[in-house]
Amino acid sequence: MKISTLRRSGTVLATAAVLGLGLTACGSNDNTAATDSTASSSSMSSMDSSSMGASSMDSSSAATGMTNAGSQTFGPGCSSIPTSGAGSFDGMVKDPVATAASNNPLLSTLVTAVGKAGLVDTLNGADGLTVFAPTNDAFAKLPKATLKKVLANKKMLTAILTHHVVAGQLDPTKVVGTQTTLDKDTVTVKGDTNGMTVDGAKVLCGNIPTANATVYVIDSVLMPKGM
Repeated sequence: MKISTLRRSGTVLATAAVLGLGLTACGSNDNTAATDSTASSSSMSSMDSSSMGASSMDSSSAATGMTNAGSQTFGPGCSSIPTSGAGSFDGMVKDPVATAASNNPLLSTLVTAVGKAGLVDTLNGADGLTVFAPTNDAFAKLPKATLKKVLANKKMLTAILTHHVVAGQLDPTKVVGTQTTLDKDTVTVKGDTNGMTVDGAKVLCGNIPTANATVYVIDSVLMPKGM
């Protein structure tokens, strides 16, 4: 009897031990899985946050670029350009050159002249131009009789206006020198961003970007040779 009892007791204890080891192993596997799951979730969360952060930074950078159109302009007259709205640097860069000029109050006489010459579509549709744009005060320097005569003569007006336009968008380093105009004559640009002239006319504000042109606002109207 005692031997039989001992045998049964030993069997029970062995079984219990085996079950205990099995349960421990299962518990260990569950904890490992839980830990791995937590680490994976944490890693994915971190990656998502990084991606979202990078996306936000890219968006912010793009926005900054779109509101910095005047950063490369130069000249004493740049402070006269509107600081906001369609006539500002950030507004003009969105429109083709004739439209951009029409939004700038300093260039209203030039815009009137461009309209009378029928050049709006030509200027707006060009791939790339450099425009020397006389201010209202520049046109006011002309004798009233001369200005009236020019505005009434489309051929003469077209010649004068195209004398202010050069093919290609030229920055301050490339614009210097003798340039061939759309009137098939030339103008001579001298100086640099510390002071620039176009056939003697002073650049008041230069390197203004529009959607299809680079504009240099000048203080005098340029006349073609022989006019």
